[in-house]
Amino acid sequence: MRIFCGRANPTTGSVEWLEEDEHYDYHQEIARSSYADMLHDKDRNMKYYQGIQAAVSRVKDRGQKALVLDIGTGTGLLSMMAVTAGADFCYAIEVFKPMADAAVKIVEKNGFSDKIKVINKHSTEVTVGPDGDMPCRANILITELFDTELIGEGALPSYEHAHRHLVQENCEAVPHRATIYAQLVESRRMWSWNKLFPIRVQTSHGEQVIVPPSEVEQCPGAPSVYDIQLNQVSPTDFTVLSNVLPMFSVDFSKQVSSSAACHIRQFEPLASGRAQVVLSWWDIEMDPEGKIKCTMAPFWAHSDPKELQWRDHWMQCVYFLPQEEPVIQGSAVFLVAHHDDYCVWYSLQRTSPEKNESIHPGRPVCDCQAHLLWNRPRFGEINDQDRTDQYIQALRTVLKSDSVCLCVSDGSLLSMLAHHLGAEQVSLLLGEPFFTTSLLPWHNLFFWYVRTAVDQHLGPGAVVMPQAASLYALVVEFRDLWRIRSPCGDCEGFDVHIMDDMIKRALDFRESKEAEPHPLWEYPCRGLSEPQQILTFDFRQPVPPQPVRAEGSIELRRPGKSHGVVLWMEYHLTQDSTVSTGLLKPAEDKGDCCWNPHCKQAVYFFSTTLDPSAPLGGSRTVSYTVEFHPHTGDITMDFTLSDTLEDEH
Repeated sequence: MRIFCGRANPTTGSVEWLEEDEHYDYHQEIARSSYADMLHDKDRNMKYYQGIQAAVSRVKDRGQKALVLDIGTGTGLLSMMAVTAGADFCYAIEVFKPMADAAVKIVEKNGFSDKIKVINKHSTEVTVGPDGDMPCRANILITELFDTELIGEGALPSYEHAHRHLVQENCEAVPHRATIYAQLVESRRMWSWNKLFPIRVQTSHGEQVIVPPSEVEQCPGAPSVYDIQLNQVSPTDFTVLSNVLPMFSVDFSKQVSSSAACHIRQFEPLASGRAQVVLSWWDIEMDPEGKIKCTMAPFWAHSDPKELQWRDHWMQCVYFLPQEEPVIQGSAVFLVAHHDDYCVWYSLQRTSPEKNESIHPGRPVCDCQAHLLWNRPRFGEINDQDRTDQYIQALRTVLKSDSVCLCVSDGSLLSMLAHHLGAEQVSLLLGEPFFTTSLLPWHNLFFWYVRTAVDQHLGPGAVVMPQAASLYALVVEFRDLWRIRSPCGDCEGFDVHIMDDMIKRALDFRESKEAEPHPLWEYPCRGLSEPQQILTFDFRQPVPPQPVRAEGSIELRRPGKSHGVVLWMEYHLTQDSTVSTGLLKPAEDKGDCCWNPHCKQAVYFFSTTLDPSAPLGGSRTVSYTVEFHPHTGDITMDFTLSDTLEDEH
C-alpha cells in the first residue's frame, strides 16, 4: 500500500506531497536507530550478561523457578541471555512492531522459542492472569529503558507500573540500581551555548557594543538537556568548581515512584568562580552488591580511563543553571537536582532548606523566545566573536553609506551589524545563511531560492553576500562513529544477522540512503584524502532551471579504513573571505580533522571499506556522482569505493 506524505522542503521552502510506502516511518526509525550501536557496546552487553547470570542464580538458590520480565527487549538479546543463564521462561515486551517481529525471528533462529514469548505491547498494557499475556508475575525484572538522561524514555513510569502489576514484591532486578552524578563547572564555552554575549563592532565612530535584551539575560533558558560526547570537550574549556557529587539513586528492585522530587547535596566549592553549568552522567549497578557496574563517566571521572567504552546511545549531559551564580572557595552551597517523570534539571541554593521544606520549582521554561528559535550550537555560533569579525570585515568591503540591506537568515544579527557599519536602508542582500529548518549543510541553499524570489526587487549592481557557496567532500576514517552503521552479526554468542538485515533494508529507503547529519567535533576522524570541491553555487545569479551535475574521483593519500565521505558547505562572503561549516583548517600530517563546532556536517557511510594494506597509488580512489536538482532543491549523490574491498570491521 502506498500513501501520500506532506513534507516541507527545507531547501526550496515549498510543501511537497510524496508517495511513500505505508511503513515509511518505521523504516526511518530503524535506519536512524541506535540498535547497532547498542549491540556493539561490549561493556554494556557483558555487564548485563553478568548481572542476569547472578540474578538467575540467586532465584534458583532460593529453590524458585526463574520467571523473567524483559521490558523493551529490542532484539531479544537480554531474554536469550536469561534463558542461557538458566531462566525457566521469559516474557519479552517490545512495543515497536517491526522490532517485535524481528525479535520473534531472532529468538526462533537461536532456538529459544519454547522459553521466550515476545509480546508486542507497551508494558503498561500487559496483563497478568489465566487469560492474560503472563499467567503469573515475574520474579526477575530486566530492562534497558535508559537514555543519556537516564529517565528521558519513561523509565520511571514503566518501572512504577511493572512493580505494581507485573512483578513480585522484592523481585530481582537487572540493573539493580542507578545513580546520577553531577559536577558543577564554570565554562565560557559551554555557557555560550545558553546565553547571548555582548557583540563588539569596530566602527568609524569607535567600538559599538550590541547588548542582549534584558529578557534574554534574565531568561532561565530551555528546559531540555544538551547531550554530548563530553570526552571530546577539552579540560581547558572549563573550571571544576565541585567534586563529583552523587545526586540520587533509584533502586529498581523495589517500588519506583515517577512523582516529582528533588535531591539536595551540600558541598564546598573547590575554587571561586561563576557557577554556570552542571555536567552529569550516571552508572548502573547490575547486582545488589554493586560489583558489576556500567558507567557513563567521562575520562576525568572514570576509575580506569584506559577501559573507557565508546558509545553513542548513552552519552553525558550538560545542564545550564537558570542564571550564573558566584561561588567562593570553601563556602558551602547546595546543589539541587529536580526531576519529574521524564526530565532532570538543576538549581543552586545558598542556604539549607528548612527541615521538611520541599523545593519543587517547575521546569525552567524559555520566556524570551530566543531559546525556542536557536538551538545550543546556534547560540555558540552567534557568540563566536572571531566568526562575527569575519562577517564584519566582509561587510566593510561591500557596504556603502547609502546601502539598503535585506537580510535573509533566521534569527541573524547581520542586519544589526550592517546598521552599525553605516547602512541606512535593497542594494545589498545579506545572509549567513542560517535557517532553523536546515538539517543537512546544503539545506541552507534556501538563501539562494529567496534571492531568486526577490530578484526583481534588486536594483542594478546590487550586491549579494555571500556571493557563492561550494560543496566540499573528504573521505574519512572514523575512530568510533563507524559502529552505528556496522553490521553486528554475532553478539555475545547470539546470532543477530536478522537485525543487520532489517537495518540494511531500512537503509534502502530513499531518505535513509542519503547522507546524515552529525556534529563531527564530537566524533574524531582522520582524513584519508584532501578536501575536494564538488559543486559551486553562484548566488549572484538566480537558481538555474537545469540540474547541476558533477562527476569525478577523490584520490586517497593516507592509509586507513574508508568509512565514509564527509560533506560540508563553504560560503564565499567575498572573493577574499570564506566561512566554512566543515573543516576549519587543513588536516594534520596524520589526517586528524578540526571541524566547525557550531555546525553539523553530513556523513555518507560506505557499506564496505578499502583494504588499508593496499599500496598508495593513484588507483586508490573514490568515484562520485553528485547532482543538484533545482526544482526540488535536493542533492543526490553516489560515492563508490575502488580497489580491493573488504567487509567493514
